[in-house]
Amino acid sequence: MYQFARKALFHLDPEKAHHLALKSIRYSDKLALSQRVIDSLACPLTVMGLEFSNPVGLAAGLDKDAECIDGMAALGFGFIEVGTVTPRPQPGNPKPRMFRLPEHGALINRMGFNNKGVDHLVRQVKQSRYTGVLGINVGKNFDTPVDKAVYDYLTCMRKVYPYAGYIVINISSPNTPGLRELQHGKYLDELLNALKAEQAVLEAKHGKRVPLVFKVAPDLDDDEIEEMAQQFLKAGIDGLITTNTCASRQGVEGDKHAKEAGGLSGAPIFDKSTQVQEKFYQYLGESIPLIGVGGINSGQRGLERLEKGAKLLQVYTGFIYEGPGLVQDVVGAIKAKA
Repeated sequence: MYQFARKALFHLDPEKAHHLALKSIRYSDKLALSQRVIDSLACPLTVMGLEFSNPVGLAAGLDKDAECIDGMAALGFGFIEVGTVTPRPQPGNPKPRMFRLPEHGALINRMGFNNKGVDHLVRQVKQSRYTGVLGINVGKNFDTPVDKAVYDYLTCMRKVYPYAGYIVINISSPNTPGLRELQHGKYLDELLNALKAEQAVLEAKHGKRVPLVFKVAPDLDDDEIEEMAQQFLKAGIDGLITTNTCASRQGVEGDKHAKEAGGLSGAPIFDKSTQVQEKFYQYLGESIPLIGVGGINSGQRGLERLEKGAKLLQVYTGFIYEGPGLVQDVVGAIKAKA
């Protein structure tokens, strides 16, 4: 059924198709079979002190404004991540800014953190009936200087803390100028120190600990990974998402959209993303749980990421190409392997 729907959606502009699909999913929790889907995908585990119904989650970027949480939950995801959200609403980059590469099972996007702002997201989360693990992914506004970025992250963190299962610090999107500078050196140290200190303050204030997770890029060399891993260990972050979209065009050379600016996601980045994950695991071991994302479009690829050190998985582009059946495929493969 999804393959038929995808054929129709793929005749539309990618961003228009995206919004139409979200509207459809928003009502999927009303379907009589939705609870059966959720029950059939039960594969519980505990990571970061949180109880997940299964290890396959929705990555940030699909539901930026948290307007589709209950609909996504009805599709059987073990956890849901919304955002990236910024302190103030912003329109993102000029259109067109999303491109399909169907021959490669890939997307290129340069959305630029388009969202309705953190206050809107919080209102949406409060209206949701979802009781599972909800990740909230936060970033900086495009016009906030890099040396002031910490204040944007602190603003978002304070506002979402009471409602988040975990909070993701997005420092790796290629579509906000200067953002990836926050992955390195003094910028990363300052961010880690400030956010970990605020986490302790908010834990005392709200009487609960919300894990703090960082999301990194796949475009890192071994020296950068080693340095970042040491900084993460020293700060004691709670989790690491490996990885965001990729600046490289390896694997899609010659495609009519290959030269479009933006981050590449989907099947072509699987190997690169997995290698970065594996390298981080060499340095972090079991000290900091890894959430593997990037190019997972089958149960076998999900298993490979788990075998290379991930504790949880996320899908985005694979979900767009394969549909809700991808969640069932990956969870089924995990159950069969157990």
